[in-house]
Amino acid sequence: MLERHIQNEQQLSELCEQLAQSPWLALDTEFVREKTYYPQFCLLQISNGDIAASVDPIQIKELQPLLDLLYDERIVKVFHAGRQDLEIFHNLWGRLPTPLFDTQLAASLLGLGDQVGYGNLVELLLSHTLEKGHSRTDWSRRPLDEAQLRYALDDVIYLGEIYLKLTRMLREQGREGWLQDDFDQLANPDTYSNPPQEAWKRIKGRQQLKGVQLAVLQALAAWREQEAQQANRPKRWILKDEVLADLARRQPKALDQLEKIRGLEPGAIKRRGELLLKLIADAKALPREQWPRDKRRAIRLTPNQEALTDMLYGCLRLLAEQNNITPAALAGRKEIEALVSGERELEILHGWRRVIAGNRLLQVLDGKYWPELDDGQVILSERSPDA
Repeated sequence: MLERHIQNEQQLSELCEQLAQSPWLALDTEFVREKTYYPQFCLLQISNGDIAASVDPIQIKELQPLLDLLYDERIVKVFHAGRQDLEIFHNLWGRLPTPLFDTQLAASLLGLGDQVGYGNLVELLLSHTLEKGHSRTDWSRRPLDEAQLRYALDDVIYLGEIYLKLTRMLREQGREGWLQDDFDQLANPDTYSNPPQEAWKRIKGRQQLKGVQLAVLQALAAWREQEAQQANRPKRWILKDEVLADLARRQPKALDQLEKIRGLEPGAIKRRGELLLKLIADAKALPREQWPRDKRRAIRLTPNQEALTDMLYGCLRLLAEQNNITPAALAGRKEIEALVSGERELEILHGWRRVIAGNRLLQVLDGKYWPELDDGQVILSERSPDA
């Protein structure tokens, strides 16, 4: 395989011409975000199976030939666990490269492991062990040395071969189109948007809050999200999650009460104290119907529902085994609890998960199928109408 490191516009144009007729491109990115809200794009790795290249977006200012290539609808873009890579495309250029294929999702559907890592998949399918020594590299620093570039290129050199193997396995098992819903979700811009009003759902400690406390948390988290986005700074640099949760829990009314919030520094109180108090007061004044509800709070099941969850999870394990997939790739216990409690907007009821297990679990809930013992083996049997 020809390997190149692309550092100027002429090299980039030549590379893109060489790759333009490729049916697929394996892609990966390197980025840093320790000091920013948005990830800083530092390196793109790309391969078509014959050529592997690392493209330096820090040194190359005009990337249009690359964008024309990446957004070519005739070429499948192949990623492994590509959500963070795709976030960079969304943030920088406002759209996502399609069609796409994610090898981690495909591996899960094929029973090769739930959220299997790239290195493990290379070893499993290609019997090759990758170098792991540069996983903590600061990719924003220049120059990058040969060992760093070697490590980066490995992320795409084997990805194409894995893609071809997985697509063949999917075709052989008749599951070639089953992942389309998952790929559509990856290609949906809404997947990468972070609306401030939804930021409270990602706050650690929110599970201990309820009622008006969640309204206060929503207001504080939305303010912090906007501040972080506008300043392009990590949210924790503005206020940490535990501080937001404590403010929502205790709801201070005066500056001296803010001083009792652990982790809220005097400088932050001086700069933002009055604003925080106003946000808290305004949120407390909201009518009850405007308070947010945390749908992810622990579900309280009756003893009968607990027993039904146990039975349904057993059915899930049986269906997973029949389809050579780990149960965790289909659903966790909390999702089964939600299913039993009546929720229907669940992953188990979408895409290939519904095909393999979701529909059958609904039929068990409706009494149309039931687990039975047959010669010592548990099976799911269709119940007769008069049963």
